Amino acid sequence: MQVFHIPWIYTSVRTILAIWHQLTKTEVRNLVTFCSRKRSTWIVRRWFCFQIPELTRVSVMMRERSRVEDTMYAMQKAGAGSLQVISDFDMTLTKFAHQGKRVPTTHNILNNRLLIDDDSTMKELFNTYYPIEIDASLSPEEKLPYMVEWTKVHDLLIQQRIRKAELARAVRESNAVLREGCSSFFDCLAEQRVPLLIFSAGVGDVLEEVIRQNRAFHPNVHIISNYMDFDHTGVLQAFKGQLIHSYNKRAGALSHAAALRELHGQPNVLLLGDSLGDLSMADGVSTAQNILTVGFLNDQVEERKESFLNSFDIVLLRDETMDVPNAILRFIVSSEMSKVHREK
Repeated sequence: MQVFHIPWIYTSVRTILAIWHQLTKTEVRNLVTFCSRKRSTWIVRRWFCFQIPELTRVSVMMRERSRVEDTMYAMQKAGAGSLQVISDFDMTLTKFAHQGKRVPTTHNILNNRLLIDDDSTMKELFNTYYPIEIDASLSPEEKLPYMVEWTKVHDLLIQQRIRKAELARAVRESNAVLREGCSSFFDCLAEQRVPLLIFSAGVGDVLEEVIRQNRAFHPNVHIISNYMDFDHTGVLQAFKGQLIHSYNKRAGALSHAAALRELHGQPNVLLLGDSLGDLSMADGVSTAQNILTVGFLNDQVEERKESFLNSFDIVLLRDETMDVPNAILRFIVSSEMSKVHREK
């Protein structure tokens, strides 16, 4: 048998052996521990991807994947009993578009001949202020006065003397569509007794009707939104309480926090939104330990991608489903689900 000597390999091995022999026992032990940790991290991440393949899709982006993993493992360890979900509604739980057409917001659902005589003003307001809301070149402070102006739509609705009895029919006749998998998301939260706080700058009465018609309005659902005030004949006469728009949700969260006592024992938060203004929805959670934020980037993706990645933990690009939130929820409550199966 011939033996071929390869000098550069021989030299490198000899050098490594010489260094190894010069190390103390403590240094060797530390080196082995370091290598084991690196391998352990690699194994954990591969196992994480195996458990949640939805997070490997091309439509999913994360700036700090390790932070997402650490947060999710901490939330899983704490279990469903420590979890609450805080979510926006329009274009977050509902689709942005369906079959090539824009899905109406709760305000736009009211843009129905049953309820108002002239829909041109509603469309004009939307076409004026929505582009400002999503303009990546403007700061929240710059957008704020325009968002307040947008609420002139409430004055228009009051002038139209909308009747409460017609709301359900208007929702049925609209093209409002929840994201695919949204009903499963609601059902799992109800089954695990996880509170769901929907925080919306839309119209609460319409929002509730959309959820009811999808048979998803469970006892664990709480809503903070703009609610209509009807007179004794069922005609709209005003809107109740503090006005909520896209960029004052922090104030709304703080003002309603004390009233939502059911949420006080849940320090872990899964937050879902489609706007940077939605990130403040969890500010009312005084004892928050872990917050995982998911942002649906529906429109002007390239222009807004950087700001979303700098703000949300997970960013979903033009994703009309609830696949990722459902996968995250299943992962967090998996320990409770396995207990139930064992008991059965």
